[in-house]
Amino acid sequence: MMESSLALGRLELTPSPAAVGVSLAPRLSGGQRQTGQQGPAHLNGCVPLSHQVAGHKYGVDKVGILQHPDGTVLKQLQPPPRGPREMQFYSMVYKEDCCDPCLLELQNHLPKYYGTWSSPDSPSDMYLKLEDVTRRFVKPCIMDVKLGQRSYDPFASQEKREQQIRKYPLMEEIGFLVLGMRVYKVCNDTFDSYDQHYGRALIMDTIKDGLAKFFHNGVCLRKDAVSASIRRVQQILHWFESQHQLTFYASSLLFVYEGLPSSSSSSSLSSLLRAGQEEEVAEYNNNNIQAVVPWYSQAIYTNHRKPGHHHCAKGHLQGNSRAGEAVETTVSSFSGGNNLVLLEELKGRGNEATEESGEDTEVEVRMIDFAHVFPSESHDHGYIFGLKHLLTVLEQILCDNA
Repeated sequence: MMESSLALGRLELTPSPAAVGVSLAPRLSGGQRQTGQQGPAHLNGCVPLSHQVAGHKYGVDKVGILQHPDGTVLKQLQPPPRGPREMQFYSMVYKEDCCDPCLLELQNHLPKYYGTWSSPDSPSDMYLKLEDVTRRFVKPCIMDVKLGQRSYDPFASQEKREQQIRKYPLMEEIGFLVLGMRVYKVCNDTFDSYDQHYGRALIMDTIKDGLAKFFHNGVCLRKDAVSASIRRVQQILHWFESQHQLTFYASSLLFVYEGLPSSSSSSSLSSLLRAGQEEEVAEYNNNNIQAVVPWYSQAIYTNHRKPGHHHCAKGHLQGNSRAGEAVETTVSSFSGGNNLVLLEELKGRGNEATEESGEDTEVEVRMIDFAHVFPSESHDHGYIFGLKHLLTVLEQILCDNA
C-alpha cells in the first residue's frame, strides 16, 4: 500500500505522462475540441452525460464526462499531474491482487473502475471508465458535495490558494460545499436544478435549509432518503477514522436517491408510459434505453441567499412502503393537472407508511474526484471535519422534521 501511495505523491514531481504509461493528447492542454453537437458521431456512440450536476462538462470545458453505450461513465483524463494522479489512484485501489484491507474497504465507497478507454477515432484522448451510480434509478435526485476544510492541495501556488479561498471563504468553517444538485418534483414531473452559485451563497445560518432542499420533493421532506444518507456518510466517516495512509483535497461525495414515489421502478415506468398526454421518444435517463415518456423541463436556480424552509404536509408519503395505488394517482395527476387530487392522495396514503424504512431506501453516497489525493501518515483531519459537520446538518434536518 505505502509503495503504491507514494507514487501518488511522486506525480507532482514527475508530471510527465510517461511516468504512468499514458500518452496524453495535445488537446488536453488547450487544443481544438469537438462541440457537444458534433460529439456523438466522433465519439463512437458516446454522448455527454445529461444528468451531470457539477464539474467539467463536455462541450463546455476542455475536459468533460460522457456516457458509453454500455451505461458506464467516461471521465476525460485531466492534464497532468491531475489526470495521471487520479488514474493512479483508481489503479491502486482496484488493483487485481490488492490485499490491503484499507483499500478493499474503500472500494465500497467509490464508483467501480473499469480501466481506461479511448475512441478508435481519437486514441490519444484518454478516459477513465467508471460505474454510473445513477443508472439503476428512474428519476435520480443527485447532489455533488465537496468535502474538506480547503479545496487546494499542498502543492498549489499562492495564486491558486487565494483563488479557491475567494470562491468559498467559509470552506474552513463549514467543511463542505454544495457544488450542484437536481431534485425531482413529484407534483409536476420536473427536476429543479441548483448550480455552484447556489452552494457558494450558503452560509452557516442557511446551510441546513439549503441542504434540505435536496431532500424535498415539492410535497414533503424525504426523511427516508435523509436517514439512509446519514448511514452511508457514517460508513465513510468510519473508514476515514480508521485510516492514516491517504489525504484527499477537492474531493466530493455524490448523493443519489430515487425521486419517483414508488418502491418498484418497473411498475412506475409503466405508469409513466400510460400517463403522458404529450409524449416524446426520449433517451430514458441517458442510459441508452429508448422509451416513450412525458417530457419534463428543468428550472435553474442560482444565487439563492435565503433558501426557504419546507414544511411537510401531515401524513405525507414516506419511504419505501409507498402504495402502488398512490403511484397511479400521482402519475396520472402529472399530466392531468389535478394537483389537489394528487396531494390528497399523497396525504391519505401517508399513514400507511413507516418512518423507519431507510434500510430499503434507494440511496447511494459515493466518493468521487481524486485528482488531489496524496500519501499521508496521519488522519485526514480536514475531510473528517467536513464529514462530521455534514452529518450534524443532516441530523438537524431530520430532527426538525421529526
